[in-house]
Amino acid sequence: MWWIYALLSAVFAALTAIFAKVGIKGINSDLATAIRTVVILLIAWGIVFARGSAKELPSLSRENIIFLVLSGLATGLSWIFYFKALSLADASKVAPIDKLSVAFVIILAAVFLKEILTIKTAIGAGLIIAGSLVLIF
Repeated sequence: MWWIYALLSAVFAALTAIFAKVGIKGINSDLATAIRTVVILLIAWGIVFARGSAKELPSLSRENIIFLVLSGLATGLSWIFYFKALSLADASKVAPIDKLSVAFVIILAAVFLKEILTIKTAIGAGLIIAGSLVLIF
């Protein structure tokens, strides 16, 4: 079942690039990011309250909070740089390079989370890196 969610994530990420490229036309990319963030904030909290997950807030540990804040900071910076790149280049060039994050996750997960790096996964990461280099140069 997880792969269905991952596939849906990929579809919506693709739509994000297309909608964002059209939406940032003629405006500052930081303003575009801020507008997008407000929409996401409303949707996320709406889901939390609709599903009754807000009751779990008091049970968050210090570690949960620290790493979720760090993740939020990383996400915010990613979006800011992504929208800036979209304002300067074609979506068909920016989005695939942004997907280098997949290769970075594979490497960082092996180093910091001690996840097993199989030969198949390493080859896949290498191909993603190679494809991104082809697009850049």
